[in-house]
Amino acid sequence: MVTYLDIQRLSTEDGPGLRSTVFFKGCPLRCGWCHNPESLRFQPEVLRLESRCIGCGLCGKACVNGAQGAEIDRTACIGCLCCVAACPGGAMETKGTQAAPEALCEELCLDRAYFGSDGGVTLSGGEALSQAEGAIELLRFLRERGIHTALDTCGEVPWDVLEASIPYTNLFLYDIKLMDSEAHRALTGVPNARILENAKKLAAHPEVTAIWVRTPVIPGATDSEENLRAIGRFLREHMPQTERWELCAFNPLGRDKYRRLGLSYAYQDTPLYTKQAMESLCRAAKEECEAAVWSGATQVENSL
Repeated sequence: MVTYLDIQRLSTEDGPGLRSTVFFKGCPLRCGWCHNPESLRFQPEVLRLESRCIGCGLCGKACVNGAQGAEIDRTACIGCLCCVAACPGGAMETKGTQAAPEALCEELCLDRAYFGSDGGVTLSGGEALSQAEGAIELLRFLRERGIHTALDTCGEVPWDVLEASIPYTNLFLYDIKLMDSEAHRALTGVPNARILENAKKLAAHPEVTAIWVRTPVIPGATDSEENLRAIGRFLREHMPQTERWELCAFNPLGRDKYRRLGLSYAYQDTPLYTKQAMESLCRAAKEECEAAVWSGATQVENSL
């Protein structure tokens, strides 16, 4: 079985062509800028949608552990989802659906009419390989049905797990955020040694067909020219066959999710980059690695 959040259909940002992206639950990193904070934990969670709440109090009466009230007590919530079943207004939204890999594959195969010649399915998260057995089985089922597969990974997984996914993955979307290991630990909760070592092994593996590297450009965290140049030098030296290096401009699209989960968001009031700032960072990256491209242009503030 696998536990996933959502399936985003007609996606154009998670690999080539039109894709269906499956967001898995569970992640070994704790990046403060994460767009999907509901993906960090493996167990199902509840998001409260205040606009749908009719104030009936049935969620509190249904809760078996006293977690429901004016706010959800996240320390008391055990994920039983009784509140979701009891809510007549749909104000309680479950994040976390379980499915057998083959059944999930069959559902995704219903989307193949719009994949065309270059689209397909992307496994994202969270970190899909945190549920290694189910994720790899899903990739295998998809490939057996002739569907192009992409795996979006942070790389913080055992090498044998990453290697086991290679025969069933057409494209790896590999995150490299920071080259300084202590800075990486401070901002994500783990050092980057395994991530970079796995990146080298992945690039050297004879069965790997395509790699796109992704770097989230986060104000005050990953956005120094020094960091981007260091990543560019790493790619040039260790991953020269990288087809694409995406600099993904910061946006606060996940801000509302933090509030609904009762979490603080470190980037609550952080402004978007100007177009000029992103172009400058992209120029610096391209001086080190020609694979660099600036993506996420619609999320950047226009500057006249």
